[in-house]
Amino acid sequence: MKLILKENVAGLGYKDDVVEVKDGYGRNYLIPQGKAIIASDAALKQLKEDLKQRAHKIAQLKADAEAAAKALEGVKLTIAAKTSNNGTVFGSVNAAHIAEALEKLGHNVDRKIIVLKQPVKEIGVYTATIKFHKEVEAEVEFEVVSEEE
Repeated sequence: MKLILKENVAGLGYKDDVVEVKDGYGRNYLIPQGKAIIASDAALKQLKEDLKQRAHKIAQLKADAEAAAKALEGVKLTIAAKTSNNGTVFGSVNAAHIAEALEKLGHNVDRKIIVLKQPVKEIGVYTATIKFHKEVEAEVEFEVVSEEE
């Protein structure tokens, strides 16, 4: 089933992408939730016209995303977490912790666009990917330390 996404869907695509999904996923989840519409000829024609009209706005959004990514170059974060004696974090460090640490440095980043490759459950140095735009990503290095130190 071919669908046009009306919003970003993690693991599937970005707004205005035309994607191919299984019928059940499209009919039972994406369409009822308002996340996609069926990619009929009329809908595809409308999408093409909308993209042509919004080309300038999309270019501006990409430029803003590139500026935000450039501002994060070389940023290193230190996140304090409660840990056990052997260095295991109670719970885990997640995207909300990283967004909060970035905000303290003056970078306003939504936690929903921060991606961690694996759960952070121990003290150490890790990398988080921030997806500002479908074509613009930034990597931020962060160190998890014990609160007791």
